[in-house]
Amino acid sequence: MPCPNQQVVRSSSCNTDHATLKQVRFANGNSSDSDSQEKPCESPENGHLHLELGPQLKLLPLNDQVRELQTILRDKTTSRGDFVFCADRLIRLVVEEGLNQLPYTECVVTTPTGYKYEGVKFERGNCGVSIMRSGEAMEQGLRDCCRSIRIGKILIQSDEETLKAKVYYAKFPPDIYRRKVLLMYPILSSGNTVIEAVRVLIDHGVQPSHIILLSLFSTPHGAKSIIEEFPDITILTTEVHSIAPTHFGQKYFGTD
Repeated sequence: MPCPNQQVVRSSSCNTDHATLKQVRFANGNSSDSDSQEKPCESPENGHLHLELGPQLKLLPLNDQVRELQTILRDKTTSRGDFVFCADRLIRLVVEEGLNQLPYTECVVTTPTGYKYEGVKFERGNCGVSIMRSGEAMEQGLRDCCRSIRIGKILIQSDEETLKAKVYYAKFPPDIYRRKVLLMYPILSSGNTVIEAVRVLIDHGVQPSHIILLSLFSTPHGAKSIIEEFPDITILTTEVHSIAPTHFGQKYFGTD
């Protein structure tokens, strides 16, 4: 298992980019401290897709720790134990950032010393929905952050004859139409499975603007297909790359 303190050897061109290019946190980010975040050496697909799809596509703030996790998950020599460990770490980061997209209300609490502290708290009415089976890998990360959150499930598989996504099972909280939904699916390849899942949620009364899709990796085609079909949905991922690690589910659950 790689150690976080282990030095990573980079090429000279990568070092040059690391020193000169800066990371913009989100597509619509205008934060004054965005210049302080470094942009890792990667393909230009993230930036190009941001310009094309706008603020509905959000990227996890990138740093060397995130890039190392991405690298380990893509490495075919990674053991299953290390794979699961690193996947859970990356899932937790995505879930935390996904929660940051949910609405908060301001509140005032009293500290043990009697001091009035002005803070924030979640608005009620959020839930998770995992797309089985790989989406179930993200459930524990959500529960670790929100112990009492309700989680629904959707099972979608491709029809052997038509190759179209088909819904086999769906179970949600009965009042899901009132809730903000964190839809969990780690790998966006074609986007067809997610598109079908969103249609099911819409049939149950969920507004697309209330859906935040949490994923680890996305292809440009997958992200574009989803947002073109549902312009109001929000996608949060760590990376947009033409090659997605489609082995994720098999490796994570030990069925490879």
